[in-house]
Amino acid sequence: MQLSWLDRLLPLNILLAMVLGTLIGHYVPSAATNLNSGSIADVSVPIFVGLLWMMYPVLCKVKYESLYSILSHQDAKKVILFSLLINVIVAPLIMTGLAWATLPDLPHERTGVIMIGAARCIAMVLIWNQLACGDSEWCAILVAINAFIQLFLYGPVVYFLSVTISGSDGGIVSMWLTVRSVLIFLGIPLAGGMVTRFILRHLTKWEDWYDNKFLPLIGPQALIGLLYTIVVMFVLQGDTIIHNIPNALRTAVPLLLYFAILFTGTLVASLYITKSPYPIAVTQSFTAAGNNFELAIAVAVATYGIDSKEAFSAVIGPLIEVPVLLGLVYLARGAEGFYNRKLVIVLGTSESGSGIESGPAHSEITLGGQGRLPLQPANEFKVSDN
Repeated sequence: MQLSWLDRLLPLNILLAMVLGTLIGHYVPSAATNLNSGSIADVSVPIFVGLLWMMYPVLCKVKYESLYSILSHQDAKKVILFSLLINVIVAPLIMTGLAWATLPDLPHERTGVIMIGAARCIAMVLIWNQLACGDSEWCAILVAINAFIQLFLYGPVVYFLSVTISGSDGGIVSMWLTVRSVLIFLGIPLAGGMVTRFILRHLTKWEDWYDNKFLPLIGPQALIGLLYTIVVMFVLQGDTIIHNIPNALRTAVPLLLYFAILFTGTLVASLYITKSPYPIAVTQSFTAAGNNFELAIAVAVATYGIDSKEAFSAVIGPLIEVPVLLGLVYLARGAEGFYNRKLVIVLGTSESGSGIESGPAHSEITLGGQGRLPLQPANEFKVSDN
């Protein structure tokens, strides 16, 4: 699968969006004030529009009708349990450890970073997964599971990590703020994507038109929405960062380490432990590395105040995450062939004679409803359902 021209130009476009937003925020101070004049769930209306704009097209592509067969597959439990282990336990603990290791003298910024680590990604991961050729159905499933878990665990996890362990003297995270944020920022675009697909593809029986006309038409809107959201974020926060560069750079350190460790660690674990095909492995890696910045910002603002250092750290998160995870998209795409060749070796070594069928043609792996994953020429094999 080749990247489109819009995908190939995305790094340059993101850089231009960041520069444009920063310049507008710095030289036109009224722009940030006007953009922040209205909010939904403690997030400015322009950011809210941008999040829906970039998530809706991706969620229209998800084959919801295939989810049952995917979840019924024998390996589904393994994929879900592995995701829960990484997202609920490993990721928040790693971020807390990195925050303490790099920000021992900045307790407020440290708390903000911990809040980011506990917020599992439910928005931009859909974009990164799509660009890296991950499994869109599994991404939707894991995002929905993350969202459901955050409804009940985000508040207790943040309190445990930031207050019980770290000794923060901040306020208690509101359960309602967490529920509201997840319902708005995931529930609305998810419902929109499901209803659109059901009406246009199944109710009207326009399958060919939906797949070949509608999806190619709205597909690029996801990246345009991403660029719009980045411009708005830097308009709102770019000037603040310019005036707090030392602390911004300090706060960026644990985030950079976190993204690198979680992504590469999950990818390696997917290869050697769960032995997942590339589309699922890259989906697991991006859901592990990505964070729900809209939730972290909303809760930090509501708990500590708009001008707090905790909120400042939460804002740094997406500004670092966007360019870093875009770089990881290209890293994943470049490593896809190497991953597939190593997977052939791992499966051939560990499962020889049990569940692997050999043949003379090129290699492929199948898993549930995700379809076939072509590999480099080798002895053909596939993971059977037996």
